[in-house]
Formats: sequence, structure tokens, C-alpha cells
Amino acid sequence: MAIMRVNPTRMELTRLKKRLVVARRGHKLLKDKQDELMKKFLDLVKKNKELREKVEDMLMKVHENFLIARAVMSSESLESALMLPKQSIALDVSEQNIMSVYVPVFNFDLSSSDESDIYPYGFASTSGELDGAIGTLAEALPSMLELAQMEKSSQLLAQEIERTRRRVNALEYILIPQLTETIKYITMKLEENERGNLVRLMKVKDMMIEEARKSAHSK
Repeated sequence: MAIMRVNPTRMELTRLKKRLVVARRGHKLLKDKQDELMKKFLDLVKKNKELREKVEDMLMKVHENFLIARAVMSSESLESALMLPKQSIALDVSEQNIMSVYVPVFNFDLSSSDESDIYPYGFASTSGELDGAIGTLAEALPSMLELAQMEKSSQLLAQEIERTRRRVNALEYILIPQLTETIKYITMKLEENERGNLVRLMKVKDMMIEEARKSAHSK
């Protein structure tokens, strides 16, 4: 691991030690965040899978009923029956904060609470299969919106997990080792300088003692 290009001084050593403490604390916080995000993501994926299977089953029933209705009704009658819908929906999109990730929340309101308003035609001229297709589709709508909400939330959580993972790895495998090696390098340099200074002081002391001894003999 390459060390950082810094001056091997005590001031720089103190600064890097403080930076290392912050980096280790940040690594722990990000690792905890990553683990919690992964837990929530896996829970969401499990619920998403169950809901998707439910929605797919309902849509399959809608498709089957609609195919039968199209077979027993003329194209003109079918188009006329579905031309003018009586029910409308107002969709409200808000946000929810999950571990600093803002995921969408879908809520909707029907223009009428009367369940019969989902059928935009009279029952006399249509088939029961068309009624079944529209009724099942109306039942599937809340689950479809919930599924869309879950899938978008899963996507956003997955992106945040990937970003957090990259930051954790950058701290764990790059910054923290670099700081550790640089601190070790500066410490060794400082100790080496101290040893050098000590040797010089001892030489100076020996020289002073020798000078004092010579002066004493000359007298």
C-alpha cells in the first residue's frame, strides 16, 4: 500500500492520527448502514416477489376473461362498452425516508365509492366474462400500485446499497490502510531522527569531556 506524500513531522502525525480515528468511525457507521439497508432490501424483495405473483395471477384472470368476452361479443359492442369509463382515479405521490433514502408512496382516491361505477355499460348487452375482467382489474389496481411502489423502492435501496458499499470499500481497503502505513512511516522517521540526534548529542558530550580532560592536563 502506497503511503501519502506528507512531511514527516509531529504535527502531521497528530493530524493523520485524528483523521484515522474519524475514518474508522465513519467506516463503522457506513458498515452498519449497509447492513441495515441490506436487511430492509431483502425484506422488501421478499414482499415484492409475493405481491408480484399475486398481481400476475389476477392479471392472468383478467386476460382470460377478456379473451372470452372478445370471443362471444362483437368488436363493435366491446369497443362501445369500454369507450366511456365512469370511474376516475386521483393518484397522490409522496415520499418516505428509509435510512436516508427517499422512496415513493402511492395513494389513490376513486371519484366514486360506488363499486358499480367501475362498469361503464349496461349489463344486458355484455357478457359476464367482461364483467369479471373489469371487476378483477379493479381489485388488482391497489396491488399494482403497491407493486410499483415496492419495485421503485427496491431499485432506490439497491442503488444506495451500492453507493454505500463503494464508500465502505474505499475506506476499508484504500484510505485506512494508507493512513495506517503513513502514520507508521512518519513514526519510524521521527524515531530515526531522534536516534540520530541522540547520537550527535553523545558525540558532542564526548568531545566536550575530551576537551575538558585536555584542558585539565595542560594546566
